[in-house]
Amino acid sequence: METTSVSTRSLQVATPTTHRPFRTAAVLGAGTMGAQIAAHLANAGLNVHLLDIAGDDDPNSVVKKSFKQTRKASPDPFVNDEAADRITLGNFDDHFERIAEADWVIEAVVERMDIKRSIHERVEEHAASDAVISTNTSGLPINEIAEGRSDAFKQRFLGTHFFNPPRYLELLELIPTADTDADLVERVAQFGRVHLGKSIVVANDVPYFIGNRVGVYGQLQAIRYFTDGDYTIEEIDTLTGPLVGRPKSATFRTADLVGLDVLLDVTQNLYDKVENDEQREAFHAPDLLQKLVDAGKLGQKTRAGFYTKDDGEIKSVDPDSLEYTSAAEQDLGDLGAIKKAGDLTARLQALWNDDGRAGHFFRETTLDLLAYSANRIGEISDNPADVDRAIRWGFGWEMGPFEMWDALGIQPVIEALSERDRVLPDWVHTLANRDDAAFYRTDGGAQQVYRPSDATYIDDAAPRDELPLASVKTNADRTLWQNDEAALLDMGDGVALFEFRSKANALGQQVMRGLHEAITMVEDTPELRGLVIGNEGKNFSVGANLGEMAESAMQGDFQAIGAYIKQFQQTIQKVRYATKPVVVATHQKVLGGGCEMAMACPQPVASLETYIGLVELGVGLIPAGTGTMRMAAWADQRAASDHPSDIQAILRGYFETIAMAEVAESAHQAIDNGILPEHTTIVMHDKRRLHVAKQQVIAKSEQGYLPPPTLDRIKVLGEPGRAAFDVALHQYEEGGYISEYDQFLAHKLAYVMTGGDLTAPQEVDEQYLLDLEVEVFLSLLGEEKTQARVEHILKHNKPLRN
Repeated sequence: METTSVSTRSLQVATPTTHRPFRTAAVLGAGTMGAQIAAHLANAGLNVHLLDIAGDDDPNSVVKKSFKQTRKASPDPFVNDEAADRITLGNFDDHFERIAEADWVIEAVVERMDIKRSIHERVEEHAASDAVISTNTSGLPINEIAEGRSDAFKQRFLGTHFFNPPRYLELLELIPTADTDADLVERVAQFGRVHLGKSIVVANDVPYFIGNRVGVYGQLQAIRYFTDGDYTIEEIDTLTGPLVGRPKSATFRTADLVGLDVLLDVTQNLYDKVENDEQREAFHAPDLLQKLVDAGKLGQKTRAGFYTKDDGEIKSVDPDSLEYTSAAEQDLGDLGAIKKAGDLTARLQALWNDDGRAGHFFRETTLDLLAYSANRIGEISDNPADVDRAIRWGFGWEMGPFEMWDALGIQPVIEALSERDRVLPDWVHTLANRDDAAFYRTDGGAQQVYRPSDATYIDDAAPRDELPLASVKTNADRTLWQNDEAALLDMGDGVALFEFRSKANALGQQVMRGLHEAITMVEDTPELRGLVIGNEGKNFSVGANLGEMAESAMQGDFQAIGAYIKQFQQTIQKVRYATKPVVVATHQKVLGGGCEMAMACPQPVASLETYIGLVELGVGLIPAGTGTMRMAAWADQRAASDHPSDIQAILRGYFETIAMAEVAESAHQAIDNGILPEHTTIVMHDKRRLHVAKQQVIAKSEQGYLPPPTLDRIKVLGEPGRAAFDVALHQYEEGGYISEYDQFLAHKLAYVMTGGDLTAPQEVDEQYLLDLEVEVFLSLLGEEKTQARVEHILKHNKPLRN
């Protein structure tokens, strides 16, 4: 079936946005998806009406039950409690007219055409005349849902396919019909990117769109190597997980997470609807899937599916008895050599050339997926890049099908498919006959993708408000300075970026010396406005390099450790007091010293998914990179008055945050916990983070930047304030809530936060508290139990409680 696609990249999705943002939304249907879509809209600051069918005794019982389950869901759909408070519950019988208040109405009821149509008949009656109306569906035809509605309704109607869970999965597929107004698609795309943090793919109105059509196909084909072949569940998950650039949940764990009943429904719907698909039989559900659903073994929600956890052991299902058995030893050859091959491209090539069972599985499933994807071009999309994006963003793969094809080589794949009598569309052979045959190429520094409908390459640049560092690094002149673990890059417009390049972005001596030098270079270079500290690693930073310190401690070189800690403090202070703006741009895990860097920054920028905290007590230490000092200073600054009791009330919260090694589960929660300042700029879409940070530097420079004043008068509470903490700690230890050593560590923390040996409340300066940090840190590093905790975390990546 030939269709005409709307180009995702043609949408004007870069900031500044040109369309009005949505402020109020109505979500109709409070099931798992509806409730979580409502949650994420509330995360973005919208007021949301969440409605569902009326219950018997209490009309709101259905929506209340669903909302309660959503509040308990893990991972948390909400960024903080304030977001949850923006949702108003109601039912279809009593409150349907509320949708008139909404400028975006999202229907998310059960996947039945008759029910969706009946809902939209009511929506047309009650919705505001300028409201955007969408249906959230994973695969029902959008144009059929709109049948019977007026032309005006159809112009403002489209499909929106959020992936589950909506807060965390990046992809949002937009599915316009032939009647949908183009400006409306653009408006939803802009809002989705900037305010919901979604990456947008515009899909054709065909069964299950792009992501699920290709992703579910590949998943089912992998499952058949268990149900119809001789591979175990564990072997298949090994071969479809991180080894090949896919999530740890791989194939069968992903099915359990989605729900086997949901997967079965999807396969049945696909089989019914893709009558002209040459691989239609692939969507005929394996018998085992039906048997598990019939037995009520639906995956994670029933604690049994393909896997179950039995007395702490993960077991997999026996396809004949449906009982669960321990994993057998895997027979996949030397996967260690595959893992050591190098980056993802090298690993894929090594598997392609592997003569064993691992190579056989990889070649056959990959060839099958690539052929299927090629045959869908012109039906699900006319752009191979959109297929790749949908799979990467919706399923968490590092490479989509056509990117994998390029990695393996166009011609080797075609030859292998020919040997297997797999038919490819003519456009693939047309491409293969080119001298520069590849799905992607770089032309003048810009990425392009081959578009089969035109038999030519088209630009495929990232949106203007994304700053991928790979594009910066292609020009050697834009590297201003570097060492083995860090680099200073020119972002353009007079803004530099300091990038960590150490293992896990740990803040070792080379990184911190480099940062100190980089800030000085920026300060001394008239052409530079300021500095962004950020990177594109898996995490912003896991903190200081414990391995370096542990090695020095084993050698008894505490003088070197003390010098390192003081250098660390000086560098963090330089972040705060630099004479040009320095913006720390955080994402994912921001622990220990990374957290202290963000805390010190006068104007931090944080991705919504920033998981930040001072976790040093978990390894038997205290924060000694200015974090303890800063929280003591903030307690004084943020107290209602300078009376000790007012300071103590604020200090208690900060003390508990550090003592419990709490890690905020979002940037909003970090502000609530007092770790990040209230004026932190939160970026919903992580790929926009470095762009926004760069704009912050430019704005501060344009305003005429001055660093914040130093803190020379911090009121600390001395021994009287510390006594209150010690009483509480003794009670916690007596009650068995903390260990004796936990109590000892928390006492040391309180010692620093209250000013050491001072006998009464007194004003001190920053350096006084920084010196206490170093003193206590070094004393703890000499403790046997701290050394045991450090050794355990380095060996096992898990904290030890001793």
